[in-house]
Amino acid sequence: MPDHSSTEAIAFDSSRVADPTDKAAHAQGRRTFLKYASTITVATAFAGTFGSTAAQARDVGPLNPKQRSLRSFQIRTAAAQAELQVPLPLHPTNGDEVRYASRIGSYTKGLPHNDLGEVNPAAFDSLVNALKTGRPADFESIPLGATADRPLTNPQAALAYALQGTDSHQLAILPAPALASAEEAGEMVELYWQALLRDIPFTEFENGTTNSLVLAAVDDLNRLSNFRGPRTDGLVTPQTLFRGNVSYINYAADRSGRTGAHFTPPGVLTGPYISQFLWLNTPFGVEYVNRQMRTTRAGIDYMTTFDEWLLVQNGGNSSRSQEYESGRRYIVNGRDLGQWVHIDVLFQAYFDACLILLGNFDAEDPFSSGVQAPRNPGNPYIGSRTQIGFGTFGGPYFITLVSEVATRALKAVWYQKWSVHRRLRPEAFGGLVYKNLSRGTSYPLHAEIFDSTVLSALENTYGSAYNVGLLPQAFPEGSPTHPAYGAGHATVAGACVTILKAMFDENYVLINPVIPDPSDPTVLIPYVGPPLNVGGELNKLATNIAMGRNTAGVHWRSDAAVSLVLGEELAISLLRDQRGTYNEDFNGFTFTRFNGSVITV
Repeated sequence: MPDHSSTEAIAFDSSRVADPTDKAAHAQGRRTFLKYASTITVATAFAGTFGSTAAQARDVGPLNPKQRSLRSFQIRTAAAQAELQVPLPLHPTNGDEVRYASRIGSYTKGLPHNDLGEVNPAAFDSLVNALKTGRPADFESIPLGATADRPLTNPQAALAYALQGTDSHQLAILPAPALASAEEAGEMVELYWQALLRDIPFTEFENGTTNSLVLAAVDDLNRLSNFRGPRTDGLVTPQTLFRGNVSYINYAADRSGRTGAHFTPPGVLTGPYISQFLWLNTPFGVEYVNRQMRTTRAGIDYMTTFDEWLLVQNGGNSSRSQEYESGRRYIVNGRDLGQWVHIDVLFQAYFDACLILLGNFDAEDPFSSGVQAPRNPGNPYIGSRTQIGFGTFGGPYFITLVSEVATRALKAVWYQKWSVHRRLRPEAFGGLVYKNLSRGTSYPLHAEIFDSTVLSALENTYGSAYNVGLLPQAFPEGSPTHPAYGAGHATVAGACVTILKAMFDENYVLINPVIPDPSDPTVLIPYVGPPLNVGGELNKLATNIAMGRNTAGVHWRSDAAVSLVLGEELAISLLRDQRGTYNEDFNGFTFTRFNGSVITV
């Protein structure tokens, strides 16, 4: 993954596309076509090329049909050749899978476990073997837990190909923090605090708050030796608490891919915790989507006893169902945000954001929430006297591309999850903490977890029925049945938000920002504070979705931080591939990456 530390241009190499009138190029193109299409029958390959010329439309446009067909093939080939030239990265891991024969540092949920919650080694080896051979039959042979109500989620997607963008195996992320590291301990301490603060309004996550739990969390996180969350003047503050950041591979400092460079994306610390794109109503043609949500009841969490924890590790579900608040409201706290990302359609937030950015603002329409955002300054139709964009560089194109990139992002991160890192979920780590405290185990966990004030705060909150050390979960089933690292939601967030920043003017200041009324979260009122621009609120949207999964207890901070960048890189590669398909005079989309650097694609 290249290091983009300054303004950089990424362009489609049009020199790879031969002149369609060049006979030699035609001959070479035919030879290449036949080479790559050797498994296609002649009848299929040339279907439709014969028949009465009288029945055919006369040639129109700069290329005749034969030239056009070859040109299309050459563009596809050139894009594939460009992707082939992307360097093959190293894929270093944290070493935990080799380090611990018991696989305590690896993802094992859904497989059979013993009474202590340690995985059956043969079952784990069967999973790894299937991923190595790639044979579908081997995946069907993986043993599952005795209570396996929930099968493994799509491990074969790790081996899937995509026809646009860089192949999943040519993208890399940093190795995950190691099980025994101070960084892993810091992330777990933060997750415990996120669980404790699920029902605290985000309006308390601001400097000047008097909320005792918020202040205790800030104080505790500042005592950690290797906590990677955002800071102001070197300190975690209420305003930076639980806000998202990103982690790039710092190839300039270390070619091994093990050294990170960490950034807080522009705009993420500005204004309310929640992005405008999660509050504003969504224009949907002549209709609109009200953003009030059905949320779960305060104070109800899951997997707080070892028996329930073990059931879920074996692939079962909690016997307790979710309970819901009466009525609907806007997102106001971590429990709301966690539930939003519990049942969303993965690209939903960015589809909504695109419609809001495209939509018109009408002061006379109380349901109007469009912001009429200008197009990215690189859009070739800006200033055109005779044309507007539509199928290219217009609304339908934007909507399609922001949705299309999501499935490619999932393939990229599923490779990292299943084939490279196989990191344990936070709920599994909580089981290790509990067993060290109460079951006589001595798993190699960093002392900063046990020195933190958060464990006693958890015990005071959840009472005597709570098995101290377990991470209270917002979802009855806990995490999904796939490894933690990287994060699917975060990778899709990084990819989709990057597309939106390429399509719209990121510097445009939103004209109608809102917040939920603190006294009535069913009502939106005007936001008063520092200006909020499109780029900052899109960055905030991406980190909200990524960190919302952490608030629910199912992901780590570093899962989100590396995956946002993975999605960004995948989206850039897709934009690069698209670059060769346009007829317009186009000099590229220029936008700001999550690390604050400017790039032109």
